[in-house]
Amino acid sequence: MAALTTVPSYAPSLWVRVCHALPRLDLTMQMKDNTFVPDSWEYQQTLLVLSSLSAIALVISLLVVLSFLIHYCCCHRGDRTEGSEEEEEDEDASTGHGYSGKKGRGICCVTWVAVASVTLCCVALGIGFYGNSEANDGMYQLTSSLLTANYTLASIDLLISDTISGLQLSVSDPLTSMEELFTGSKPFLASTRNCRRLSENVINLLSSISLARSSVAAGLGNDSISGASIIPLTPVPPSVAPTMVPTGGLMPSPFAPGWAANTLMVNEDYRWLSYVLLLLLDLIVCLFILLGLAKQARWLLILMTVLAWLALFLSWGSLGLETATVVALSDFCTDPNTFVVNSTHFNTGTSSDVLDYYLTCSRRMNSPFQQLLTQSQRALSNIHTHLSSLDRNALTQFPKAEKSLREVQQILNSTEGNFHQLVALLNCRGLNKDYIDSLKGLCYDGMEGLLYLSLYSFLSALAFTAILCSLPGAWRSFPSESEEYEDSDSESEDPFTSHQARRQTTSGSQRGAMTPFYNYPGAGWTPPFSSAPPLPTLPAC
Repeated sequence: MAALTTVPSYAPSLWVRVCHALPRLDLTMQMKDNTFVPDSWEYQQTLLVLSSLSAIALVISLLVVLSFLIHYCCCHRGDRTEGSEEEEEDEDASTGHGYSGKKGRGICCVTWVAVASVTLCCVALGIGFYGNSEANDGMYQLTSSLLTANYTLASIDLLISDTISGLQLSVSDPLTSMEELFTGSKPFLASTRNCRRLSENVINLLSSISLARSSVAAGLGNDSISGASIIPLTPVPPSVAPTMVPTGGLMPSPFAPGWAANTLMVNEDYRWLSYVLLLLLDLIVCLFILLGLAKQARWLLILMTVLAWLALFLSWGSLGLETATVVALSDFCTDPNTFVVNSTHFNTGTSSDVLDYYLTCSRRMNSPFQQLLTQSQRALSNIHTHLSSLDRNALTQFPKAEKSLREVQQILNSTEGNFHQLVALLNCRGLNKDYIDSLKGLCYDGMEGLLYLSLYSFLSALAFTAILCSLPGAWRSFPSESEEYEDSDSESEDPFTSHQARRQTTSGSQRGAMTPFYNYPGAGWTPPFSSAPPLPTLPAC
């Protein structure tokens, strides 16, 4: 089927066009078309090839981390004996733990690399939270538009059902009574029979309007459809879900807007929660890595290294899923009408003219129900004319027919009110607006959110790769418990005396005692703790 014209007020965004232009290769490395056909195995192969790029990146990350681990484990063993003498000299020239030499510079470099990696991970987390919120907003707009469209379709079905039921009621009871009363008057009997014929004609015309009923009938089966067969759709506010209630234990059509909205809401809740848990895992790992570096807690860094491995695999895995989703979504958003028309027409049997009218809503297109509605309006007007004639002429001769005539007029008034509402709802503007809003939510906000989530996954994967390369060097450079114990024994028996204070005490003891400035001859005051005898006190003159 040829592609339809572009939806008014909707145009594919720049990112949609860029992602749609990406080359597509199948498993045999042959170029394929980028038309959105999700049920095709060839199209699925192209998505698998694009997702496999993240698997290749994961292998490269594992090789990089493995090379750094080999460097730390093997290459540094030969440097321990050579570095022991340098460490002793550095300890003499340093204060505290003695990290101001070559070893201190190495620890500083490794620590700063780890801190920079954690900072990059925090930036990725901010992008991830924003992207997750943006994608959720897009899905919320999509589901809200689908529920609103389902509410409109349900209202159309109920209006048709009520109109048909009312006309059938008028044909079965009041018009039949009037025919029995007007048996002796041929003009009045002809008018009554014309009302019956016109009512049956309106019933047939309204029964042929199959906008939403075709999708319901495809899911519920044609055997369950009767004069009030559209009752499974219950018109409730669009915010309340579901709006479709299956009867008889049968499931609704998977292409009904209400069923699609409910399914998308459930899946979106799980998706949003999964990303929140992944973001919290990355945040916890980053915060505890900073805490472990600050406290020099080796056991904490080892635990965070294990969690960083898990986060690395999850980041590359989520990037693969996001890549396939972004590309498939860009293919759909480039030409959404073609896929919607083909899939809906194939699964529900809805006419392509009807779908084209509501998806495009062009002013140059006439409603496919215009002729049916015009004929129904004329038939209702003729019924009203015949009833007015009977009201003026027949009641004077047949007063018993007044009750039946009033019932028919009341049913006709309610039928005309429902008919005017039906004409307004069958206009393409309402459903087309819901369709455009759903496309904007999915292809604008949803696409943007997925791109931000892809960037988050890529940056977090790079950050955890750098973290796994730097953390082993960081926690291996921390002093062990035995070294700290030897340092404390060699410094002083008093654990509360610092190394600098002990040096000051030792240097002070080597200077010798100085003579107090108050110990001069003739002084009348004896310094405390002095062993010299006190001077005699002179008598007063």
